Amino acid sequence: MRILVVEDEPTLCEQLSTALREQGYAVDVASNGEDALHLGLEESFDAAILDLGLPKLDGASVLKGWRTAGKKLPVIILTARDNWSDKVSGIDAGADDYLTKPFHMEELLARLRSVIRRSTGHSTSILSVNGLSLDTRSGKVTIEGKQISLTSHEFRLLSYLMHHPNEVVDKATLGEHIYPYNEDPDSNTIEVFIGRLRKKIPDGVIETVRGLGYRLNHDS
Repeated sequence: MRILVVEDEPTLCEQLSTALREQGYAVDVASNGEDALHLGLEESFDAAILDLGLPKLDGASVLKGWRTAGKKLPVIILTARDNWSDKVSGIDAGADDYLTKPFHMEELLARLRSVIRRSTGHSTSILSVNGLSLDTRSGKVTIEGKQISLTSHEFRLLSYLMHHPNEVVDKATLGEHIYPYNEDPDSNTIEVFIGRLRKKIPDGVIETVRGLGYRLNHDS
């Protein structure tokens, strides 16, 4: 899963990026509104954390630009101003949630998991299929209760597929959602990760749809 962090305060931006990477997310950052607008329009993200008070272009305008262009990614807005009108304007612009600075990192992470779950139609933090479970809160993956070890890229790939069960996902889309902007996704590498995952999870969970991509089969 890939997250866009838009924050002009360097220390907070670094804290957010570090916390997200520790949770297994791929992270891209922007420090001003113009770069944020461009990234949100040109790249694929599973969610964005967006500060309202940005240089060059304010966060509300960035968000309006994304929504006008049809971008539906979940967005959490951050504001240093404990002002109800700022929160209302952000939500009216298309935000899914908000936090007022200062905030606890655990609360932000919980809200992020929540907006991603809602956007993909899931109601709990634990995703399960055929004895395979992924806990989005702890980052643990288990098979019939026994924890397995995954690399960061394997975890991101599995997480994306489990958030989109029974959907055919092509290699390009998988690459866009597990690599940050400064890493160039390679279709052959995706095949390698899929192969490694298949050795660690139950047979038949990840299906190759010839010529189209991969599907995580969820019998429900």
